Amino acid sequence: MLPPQACKKMQSWIRSRHLICSGNFFVLETLGYSTVERFGECVASVGGTLIAVDPVDKIWMGNHRQVILYRARASLNTQFLHDLKQYWVKYGSLYTRFDERCVF
Repeated sequence: MLPPQACKKMQSWIRSRHLICSGNFFVLETLGYSTVERFGECVASVGGTLIAVDPVDKIWMGNHRQVILYRARASLNTQFLHDLKQYWVKYGSLYTRFDERCVF
């Protein structure tokens, strides 16, 4: 994946409240592991490092189905860090869409 495409994808995750900035780290929370894999590709293409992927919780979808919530942490030490951080300040949120502290 090319760096401009990776930045656009990460910006879409910021707008949808899947990706937040925490210090110099970016944290992605999602229900699909394929999204975590795409996040790893995006981070690698902009020169960052995927630090950890943890299964955080199980969320009920309907009455009979549970899905796993994954949290991926990445570190960016390039010029893309500043650009994405500024984008997150403008369009992002302090909480992800799966955060239990924030009820809308």
